[in-house]
Amino acid sequence: MAQTQQGSHLTGGSNQSQQAPQTPMAKATPMVQTGISRRSAQATRRAAQQAGKHDRRRRRRNSQMHVPIIAFVIVAIAVMGALTYWLTHTVLDTTDDGPTVEPGLEVNITIPEGAGGAEISEILREAGVISDTAAFFKEVRNQDAEASMKSGSYSFVTGANVKEVVRQLVEGPNSTADSFTIPEGYNVADVARIVEERLGIPADEFLERAKASNYVNDYPFLSEAVDDSLEGFLFPKTYDMGGKEKSADSVIRTLLNQYATEVATLDFESARNELAAKYDVDMSDYKILIMASVIEKEAYSGDDWVNVSSTFYNRLNQWMPLQSDATMGYVTGGAVTPEDLEIESPYNTYLNYGLPPTPICNPSLQSIEAALHPADTNYLYFLIVEENGYSYHAFSETYDQHLEAINKVDAETA
Repeated sequence: MAQTQQGSHLTGGSNQSQQAPQTPMAKATPMVQTGISRRSAQATRRAAQQAGKHDRRRRRRNSQMHVPIIAFVIVAIAVMGALTYWLTHTVLDTTDDGPTVEPGLEVNITIPEGAGGAEISEILREAGVISDTAAFFKEVRNQDAEASMKSGSYSFVTGANVKEVVRQLVEGPNSTADSFTIPEGYNVADVARIVEERLGIPADEFLERAKASNYVNDYPFLSEAVDDSLEGFLFPKTYDMGGKEKSADSVIRTLLNQYATEVATLDFESARNELAAKYDVDMSDYKILIMASVIEKEAYSGDDWVNVSSTFYNRLNQWMPLQSDATMGYVTGGAVTPEDLEIESPYNTYLNYGLPPTPICNPSLQSIEAALHPADTNYLYFLIVEENGYSYHAFSETYDQHLEAINKVDAETA
Protein backbone atom coordinates (compact mmCIF):
# COMPACT_ATOMS: atom_id res chain seq x y z
CA MET A 1 0.00 0.00 0.00
CA ALA A 2 2.90 2.46 0.56
CA GLN A 3 3.89 2.14 -3.09
CA THR A 4 0.36 2.73 -4.25
CA GLN A 5 -0.05 5.91 -2.20
CA GLN A 6 3.28 7.30 -3.47
CA GLY A 7 2.25 6.69 -7.07
CA SER A 8 -0.94 8.71 -6.59
CA HIS A 9 0.99 11.69 -5.21
CA LEU A 10 3.35 11.81 -8.22
CA THR A 11 0.56 11.52 -10.69
CA GLY A 12 -1.19 14.56 -9.24
CA GLY A 13 1.98 16.71 -9.64
CA SER A 14 2.37 15.98 -13.33
CA ASN A 15 -0.88 17.79 -14.28
CA GLN A 16 0.35 21.28 -13.33
CA SER A 17 2.89 23.64 -15.20
CA GLN A 18 4.92 26.11 -13.16
CA GLN A 19 5.99 29.47 -14.82
CA ALA A 20 8.71 31.84 -13.56
CA PRO A 21 7.45 35.38 -12.74
CA GLN A 22 8.40 38.07 -15.21
CA THR A 23 9.80 41.52 -14.32
CA PRO A 24 10.38 44.56 -16.47
CA MET A 25 14.07 44.22 -16.10
CA ALA A 26 14.20 40.67 -17.35
CA LYS A 27 13.66 39.09 -20.68
CA ALA A 28 11.07 36.49 -21.12
CA THR A 29 12.46 33.10 -20.36
CA PRO A 30 11.18 29.74 -21.56
CA MET A 31 8.85 27.67 -19.31
CA VAL A 32 10.61 25.30 -16.99
CA GLN A 33 8.72 22.07 -15.96
CA THR A 34 9.14 21.49 -12.30
CA GLY A 35 7.17 18.18 -12.20
CA ILE A 36 7.70 14.95 -14.18
CA SER A 37 6.58 14.38 -17.71
CA ARG A 38 3.15 13.01 -18.61
CA ARG A 39 4.78 9.93 -20.16
CA SER A 40 6.76 9.20 -17.00
CA ALA A 41 3.65 9.62 -14.88
CA GLN A 42 1.71 7.18 -17.00
CA ALA A 43 4.52 4.65 -16.77
CA THR A 44 4.58 5.10 -13.03
CA ARG A 45 0.81 4.65 -12.86
CA ARG A 46 0.98 1.41 -14.88
CA ALA A 47 3.79 0.12 -12.63
CA ALA A 48 1.74 0.88 -9.55
CA GLN A 49 -1.30 -0.85 -11.04
CA GLN A 50 0.77 -3.93 -11.94
CA ALA A 51 2.17 -4.02 -8.43
CA GLY A 52 -1.36 -3.96 -7.03
CA LYS A 53 -2.46 -6.79 -9.32
CA HIS A 54 0.59 -8.86 -8.33
CA ASP A 55 -0.17 -8.34 -4.69
CA ARG A 56 -3.79 -9.38 -5.17
CA ARG A 57 -2.74 -12.51 -7.11
CA ARG A 58 -0.34 -13.44 -4.30
CA ARG A 59 -3.07 -13.03 -1.71
CA ARG A 60 -5.40 -15.11 -3.88
CA ARG A 61 -2.81 -17.90 -4.21
CA ASN A 62 -2.19 -17.85 -0.47
CA SER A 63 -5.91 -18.16 0.20
CA GLN A 64 -6.20 -21.00 -2.35
CA MET A 65 -3.35 -22.86 -0.66
CA HIS A 66 -5.34 -22.84 2.60
CA VAL A 67 -8.42 -24.51 1.03
CA PRO A 68 -7.12 -28.15 0.95
CA ILE A 69 -5.71 -27.79 4.47
CA ILE A 70 -9.05 -26.56 5.77
CA ALA A 71 -10.88 -29.37 3.91
CA PHE A 72 -8.52 -31.97 5.39
CA VAL A 73 -9.11 -30.67 8.90
CA ILE A 74 -12.88 -30.75 8.38
CA VAL A 75 -12.76 -34.35 7.09
CA ALA A 76 -10.47 -35.41 9.95
CA ILE A 77 -12.85 -33.90 12.50
CA ALA A 78 -15.79 -35.71 10.87
CA VAL A 79 -13.95 -39.06 10.88
CA MET A 80 -12.92 -38.65 14.51
CA GLY A 81 -16.48 -37.80 15.42
CA ALA A 82 -17.84 -40.87 13.63
CA LEU A 83 -15.21 -43.10 15.25
CA THR A 84 -16.00 -41.70 18.67
CA TYR A 85 -19.70 -42.30 18.07
CA TRP A 86 -19.05 -45.90 16.97
CA LEU A 87 -16.85 -46.66 19.96
CA THR A 88 -19.31 -45.05 22.32
CA HIS A 89 -22.37 -46.84 20.95
CA THR A 90 -20.88 -50.26 20.16
CA VAL A 91 -17.64 -51.52 21.63
CA LEU A 92 -17.53 -49.22 24.65
CA ASP A 93 -21.26 -48.76 25.11
CA THR A 94 -21.93 -49.49 28.73
CA THR A 95 -25.54 -48.37 28.73
CA ASP A 96 -28.18 -51.04 28.97
CA ASP A 97 -30.54 -50.56 26.05
CA GLY A 98 -31.78 -54.14 26.38
CA PRO A 99 -34.65 -55.37 28.53
CA THR A 100 -34.48 -54.75 32.25
CA VAL A 101 -33.73 -58.07 33.93
CA GLU A 102 -33.93 -58.86 37.61
CA PRO A 103 -30.53 -59.99 38.98
CA GLY A 104 -30.15 -63.59 40.10
CA LEU A 105 -32.43 -65.17 37.50
CA GLU A 106 -31.27 -68.22 35.56
CA VAL A 107 -31.24 -67.66 31.80
CA ASN A 108 -30.28 -69.88 28.88
CA ILE A 109 -28.45 -68.37 25.93
CA THR A 110 -26.96 -69.71 22.74
CA ILE A 111 -23.69 -68.47 21.29
CA PRO A 112 -23.76 -69.07 17.51
CA GLU A 113 -20.89 -70.84 15.85
CA GLY A 114 -18.29 -68.33 14.67
CA ALA A 115 -19.56 -65.49 16.87
CA GLY A 116 -16.96 -62.85 17.77
CA GLY A 117 -16.49 -60.85 20.93
CA ALA A 118 -18.85 -58.02 19.95
CA GLU A 119 -21.71 -60.40 19.10
CA ILE A 120 -21.15 -62.46 22.25
CA SER A 121 -21.15 -59.36 24.46
CA GLU A 122 -24.40 -58.16 22.88
CA ILE A 123 -26.08 -61.55 23.47
CA LEU A 124 -24.97 -61.51 27.11
CA ARG A 125 -26.13 -57.91 27.60
CA GLU A 126 -29.53 -58.49 26.01
CA ALA A 127 -30.07 -61.49 28.31
CA GLY A 128 -29.07 -59.46 31.36
CA VAL A 129 -26.05 -61.63 32.11
CA ILE A 130 -23.78 -58.56 31.93
CA SER A 131 -24.53 -54.84 31.92
CA ASP A 132 -21.09 -53.38 31.28
CA THR A 133 -19.66 -54.42 27.92
CA ALA A 134 -16.46 -52.46 28.54
CA ALA A 135 -15.82 -54.54 31.66
CA PHE A 136 -16.55 -57.67 29.64
CA PHE A 137 -13.99 -56.76 26.96
CA LYS A 138 -11.44 -55.88 29.62
CA GLU A 139 -11.88 -59.30 31.23
CA VAL A 140 -11.65 -61.03 27.83
CA ARG A 141 -8.30 -59.32 27.35
CA ASN A 142 -7.19 -60.21 30.89
CA GLN A 143 -7.92 -63.90 30.26
CA ASP A 144 -6.65 -63.76 26.67
CA ALA A 145 -9.95 -65.38 25.75
CA GLU A 146 -10.85 -63.70 22.45
CA ALA A 147 -10.07 -66.84 20.40
CA SER A 148 -11.01 -69.36 23.12
CA MET A 149 -14.68 -68.62 23.77
CA LYS A 150 -16.83 -71.48 22.50
CA SER A 151 -20.20 -71.60 20.80
CA GLY A 152 -23.07 -73.58 22.24
CA SER A 153 -25.79 -73.44 24.90
CA TYR A 154 -25.09 -71.85 28.27
CA SER A 155 -26.93 -71.43 31.53
CA PHE A 156 -26.06 -68.16 33.32
CA VAL A 157 -27.45 -66.08 36.16
CA THR A 158 -28.41 -62.49 35.40
CA GLY A 159 -25.99 -59.96 36.81
CA ALA A 160 -23.25 -62.59 36.95
CA ASN A 161 -19.61 -61.92 37.76
CA VAL A 162 -17.93 -60.96 34.48
CA LYS A 163 -14.80 -62.93 35.32
CA GLU A 164 -16.84 -66.13 35.82
CA VAL A 165 -18.83 -65.50 32.65
CA VAL A 166 -15.67 -65.31 30.53
CA ARG A 167 -14.21 -68.35 32.28
CA GLN A 168 -17.34 -70.39 31.47
CA LEU A 169 -17.28 -69.27 27.84
CA VAL A 170 -13.72 -70.53 27.57
CA GLU A 171 -14.56 -73.79 29.33
CA GLY A 172 -17.48 -74.42 27.01
CA PRO A 173 -21.25 -74.98 27.02
CA ASN A 174 -22.81 -75.89 30.37
CA SER A 175 -26.47 -76.11 29.39
CA THR A 176 -28.30 -79.26 28.34
CA ALA A 177 -30.93 -77.34 26.39
CA ASP A 178 -29.56 -78.40 22.99
CA SER A 179 -27.49 -81.39 24.04
CA PHE A 180 -28.09 -85.11 23.64
CA THR A 181 -26.27 -88.28 24.61
CA ILE A 182 -25.79 -91.38 22.47
CA PRO A 183 -25.20 -94.24 24.93
CA GLU A 184 -22.69 -96.92 24.05
CA GLY A 185 -24.31 -99.86 22.32
CA TYR A 186 -27.30 -98.00 20.86
CA ASN A 187 -28.19 -98.71 17.24
CA VAL A 188 -29.21 -96.25 14.52
CA ALA A 189 -32.92 -96.55 15.34
CA ASP A 190 -32.17 -95.77 18.99
CA VAL A 191 -30.15 -92.71 17.93
CA ALA A 192 -33.05 -91.47 15.77
CA ARG A 193 -35.40 -91.73 18.74
CA ILE A 194 -33.03 -89.75 21.01
CA VAL A 195 -32.54 -87.03 18.39
CA GLU A 196 -36.30 -86.67 18.05
CA GLU A 197 -36.78 -86.43 21.82
CA ARG A 198 -33.96 -83.95 22.44
CA LEU A 199 -33.89 -81.84 19.29
CA GLY A 200 -37.34 -82.30 17.80
CA ILE A 201 -36.04 -83.79 14.55
CA PRO A 202 -38.50 -86.49 13.42
CA ALA A 203 -37.05 -90.00 13.75
CA ASP A 204 -38.33 -90.97 10.30
CA GLU A 205 -36.56 -87.98 8.78
CA PHE A 206 -33.34 -88.93 10.56
CA LEU A 207 -33.51 -92.57 9.41
CA GLU A 208 -34.26 -91.51 5.84
CA ARG A 209 -31.13 -89.36 5.83
CA ALA A 210 -28.93 -91.88 7.65
CA LYS A 211 -27.59 -93.61 4.53
CA ALA A 212 -23.90 -94.28 3.92
CA SER A 213 -24.27 -93.24 0.28
CA ASN A 214 -25.21 -89.72 1.39
CA TYR A 215 -21.86 -89.23 3.15
CA VAL A 216 -19.28 -91.55 1.64
CA ASN A 217 -17.74 -88.79 -0.47
CA ASP A 218 -16.91 -86.81 2.65
CA TYR A 219 -16.11 -89.77 4.91
CA PRO A 220 -14.06 -92.42 3.06
CA PHE A 221 -14.27 -94.90 5.95
CA LEU A 222 -17.91 -95.48 4.92
CA SER A 223 -16.83 -97.10 1.66
CA GLU A 224 -17.07 -100.63 3.16
CA ALA A 225 -20.53 -100.12 4.68
CA VAL A 226 -23.02 -102.86 3.81
CA ASP A 227 -26.72 -102.28 3.07
CA ASP A 228 -26.08 -98.52 2.84
CA SER A 229 -26.11 -98.53 6.64
CA LEU A 230 -24.45 -96.09 9.05
CA GLU A 231 -24.69 -98.65 11.83
CA GLY A 232 -21.51 -98.63 13.89
CA PHE A 233 -20.36 -95.19 12.69
CA LEU A 234 -22.57 -92.93 14.86
CA PHE A 235 -20.08 -92.51 17.65
CA PRO A 236 -21.56 -92.68 21.18
CA LYS A 237 -20.90 -89.50 23.13
CA THR A 238 -22.60 -86.41 24.59
CA TYR A 239 -23.07 -83.70 21.99
CA ASP A 240 -24.15 -80.08 22.13
CA MET A 241 -25.92 -78.58 19.12
CA GLY A 242 -26.26 -75.13 20.66
CA GLY A 243 -25.48 -72.45 18.11
CA LYS A 244 -25.50 -75.00 15.28
CA GLU A 245 -28.02 -75.91 12.64
CA LYS A 246 -30.43 -78.51 13.99
CA SER A 247 -31.25 -80.90 11.17
CA ALA A 248 -30.88 -84.60 10.52
CA ASP A 249 -27.96 -83.90 8.21
CA SER A 250 -26.09 -81.66 10.66
CA VAL A 251 -26.53 -84.16 13.52
CA ILE A 252 -25.32 -87.08 11.40
CA ARG A 253 -22.28 -85.10 10.26
CA THR A 254 -21.51 -84.21 13.87
CA LEU A 255 -21.51 -87.90 14.83
CA LEU A 256 -19.45 -88.91 11.81
CA ASN A 257 -16.93 -86.16 12.54
CA GLN A 258 -16.49 -87.59 16.02
CA TYR A 259 -15.94 -91.07 14.57
CA ALA A 260 -13.34 -89.64 12.21
CA THR A 261 -11.56 -88.02 15.16
CA GLU A 262 -11.66 -90.87 17.67
CA VAL A 263 -11.82 -94.06 15.60
CA ALA A 264 -10.63 -93.52 12.04
CA THR A 265 -7.30 -92.27 13.38
CA LEU A 266 -6.53 -95.57 15.14
CA ASP A 267 -3.91 -97.88 13.65
CA PHE A 268 -6.19 -100.41 11.96
CA GLU A 269 -3.51 -101.59 9.56
CA SER A 270 -1.12 -102.82 12.24
CA ALA A 271 -3.99 -104.49 14.08
CA ARG A 272 -5.14 -106.29 10.93
CA ASN A 273 -1.64 -107.68 10.42
CA GLU A 274 -1.40 -108.87 14.03
CA LEU A 275 -4.82 -110.50 13.94
CA ALA A 276 -4.01 -112.28 10.69
CA ALA A 277 -0.75 -113.61 12.12
CA LYS A 278 -2.24 -114.75 15.43
CA TYR A 279 -5.71 -116.01 14.47
CA ASP A 280 -5.38 -116.62 10.74
CA VAL A 281 -8.32 -114.29 10.05
CA ASP A 282 -8.76 -111.71 7.30
CA MET A 283 -10.18 -108.66 9.06
CA SER A 284 -10.98 -105.47 7.20
CA ASP A 285 -11.55 -102.22 9.07
CA TYR A 286 -15.29 -102.77 8.69
CA LYS A 287 -15.12 -106.32 10.04
CA ILE A 288 -13.19 -105.07 13.07
CA LEU A 289 -15.99 -102.56 13.65
CA ILE A 290 -18.54 -105.39 13.39
CA MET A 291 -16.56 -107.42 15.92
CA ALA A 292 -16.42 -104.40 18.24
CA SER A 293 -20.23 -104.04 18.07
CA VAL A 294 -20.72 -107.67 19.13
CA ILE A 295 -18.19 -107.26 21.97
CA GLU A 296 -20.08 -104.13 23.08
CA LYS A 297 -23.33 -106.06 23.49
CA GLU A 298 -21.71 -109.02 25.29
CA ALA A 299 -19.20 -107.40 27.68
CA TYR A 300 -20.10 -105.67 30.92
CA SER A 301 -17.14 -104.68 33.07
CA GLY A 302 -13.49 -105.13 34.03
CA ASP A 303 -11.51 -107.28 31.63
CA ASP A 304 -14.67 -108.50 29.87
CA TRP A 305 -13.97 -106.51 26.71
CA VAL A 306 -10.55 -107.94 25.86
CA ASN A 307 -11.50 -111.45 27.07
CA VAL A 308 -14.73 -111.56 25.05
CA SER A 309 -12.73 -110.33 22.07
CA SER A 310 -10.15 -113.08 22.59
CA THR A 311 -12.90 -115.72 22.87
CA PHE A 312 -14.52 -114.70 19.58
CA TYR A 313 -11.21 -114.60 17.71
CA ASN A 314 -10.28 -118.03 19.10
CA ARG A 315 -13.59 -119.43 17.85
CA LEU A 316 -13.05 -117.94 14.40
CA ASN A 317 -9.59 -119.48 14.37
CA GLN A 318 -11.06 -122.93 15.09
CA TRP A 319 -13.98 -122.49 12.68
CA MET A 320 -16.53 -122.42 15.44
CA PRO A 321 -19.64 -120.21 15.17
CA LEU A 322 -19.63 -117.18 17.46
CA GLN A 323 -22.95 -118.23 19.04
CA SER A 324 -23.80 -114.76 20.28
CA ASP A 325 -27.39 -114.10 21.33
CA ALA A 326 -26.77 -110.39 20.78
CA THR A 327 -26.54 -110.75 17.00
CA MET A 328 -30.06 -112.17 16.84
CA GLY A 329 -31.20 -109.54 19.33
CA TYR A 330 -30.44 -107.00 16.58
CA VAL A 331 -33.15 -108.73 14.52
CA THR A 332 -35.72 -109.28 17.25
CA GLY A 333 -35.16 -105.90 18.86
CA GLY A 334 -35.19 -107.39 22.35
CA ALA A 335 -34.67 -110.57 24.33
CA VAL A 336 -33.75 -113.69 22.38
CA THR A 337 -35.59 -116.96 22.95
CA PRO A 338 -34.42 -120.48 22.04
CA GLU A 339 -36.94 -120.38 19.20
CA ASP A 340 -35.31 -117.21 17.83
CA LEU A 341 -32.01 -119.07 17.55
CA GLU A 342 -33.65 -121.43 15.09
CA ILE A 343 -34.56 -118.63 12.68
CA GLU A 344 -32.52 -118.49 9.50
CA SER A 345 -30.91 -115.06 9.33
CA PRO A 346 -27.49 -113.72 8.37
CA TYR A 347 -27.45 -112.31 11.91
CA ASN A 348 -27.95 -115.75 13.48
CA THR A 349 -24.39 -116.60 14.58
CA TYR A 350 -25.57 -119.95 15.91
CA LEU A 351 -26.46 -121.19 12.43
CA ASN A 352 -23.81 -119.27 10.47
CA TYR A 353 -20.06 -119.15 10.81
CA GLY A 354 -18.32 -115.81 11.02
CA LEU A 355 -19.50 -112.27 11.68
CA PRO A 356 -22.93 -110.76 10.96
CA PRO A 357 -23.08 -108.65 7.77
CA THR A 358 -23.14 -105.26 9.58
CA PRO A 359 -22.40 -103.90 13.03
CA ILE A 360 -25.26 -104.53 15.45
CA CYS A 361 -24.80 -101.24 17.36
CA ASN A 362 -22.57 -98.22 17.67
CA PRO A 363 -19.75 -99.51 19.87
CA SER A 364 -17.68 -97.62 22.43
CA LEU A 365 -14.04 -96.78 21.90
CA GLN A 366 -13.22 -99.41 24.54
CA SER A 367 -14.91 -102.14 22.51
CA ILE A 368 -13.21 -100.99 19.30
CA GLU A 369 -9.80 -101.09 20.97
CA ALA A 370 -10.60 -104.57 22.35
CA ALA A 371 -11.45 -105.73 18.82
CA LEU A 372 -8.11 -104.32 17.64
CA HIS A 373 -6.09 -105.79 20.52
CA PRO A 374 -7.72 -108.83 22.18
CA ALA A 375 -6.28 -110.47 25.30
CA ASP A 376 -3.92 -113.41 24.79
CA THR A 377 -6.01 -116.37 26.01
CA ASN A 378 -7.24 -119.81 25.01
CA TYR A 379 -10.84 -119.11 25.94
CA LEU A 380 -13.55 -120.60 23.74
CA TYR A 381 -16.58 -120.00 26.01
CA PHE A 382 -17.83 -117.37 28.40
CA LEU A 383 -20.82 -116.92 30.66
CA ILE A 384 -21.72 -113.45 31.86
CA VAL A 385 -24.79 -112.98 34.02
CA GLU A 386 -25.88 -109.50 35.16
CA GLU A 387 -29.46 -109.40 36.45
CA ASN A 388 -31.40 -108.41 39.57
CA GLY A 389 -28.19 -107.47 41.37
CA TYR A 390 -26.63 -110.85 40.65
CA SER A 391 -23.28 -110.81 38.84
CA TYR A 392 -21.27 -113.74 37.51
CA HIS A 393 -18.51 -113.74 34.87
CA ALA A 394 -16.76 -116.90 33.79
CA PHE A 395 -14.43 -117.62 30.84
CA SER A 396 -13.60 -121.22 29.96
CA GLU A 397 -11.21 -123.05 27.65
CA THR A 398 -13.30 -126.24 27.40
CA TYR A 399 -16.96 -127.04 27.07
CA ASP A 400 -16.92 -129.01 30.35
CA GLN A 401 -15.65 -125.95 32.21
CA HIS A 402 -18.38 -123.96 30.60
CA LEU A 403 -21.05 -126.42 31.76
CA GLU A 404 -19.70 -126.19 35.31
CA ALA A 405 -20.09 -122.44 35.18
CA ILE A 406 -23.68 -122.79 33.98
CA ASN A 407 -24.51 -125.28 36.78
CA LYS A 408 -23.02 -122.92 39.37
CA VAL A 409 -25.22 -120.07 38.23
CA ASP A 410 -28.30 -122.32 38.25
CA ALA A 411 -27.55 -123.41 41.82
CA GLU A 412 -26.94 -119.85 43.09
CA THR A 413 -30.03 -118.39 41.51
CA ALA A 414 -32.43 -121.29 42.30
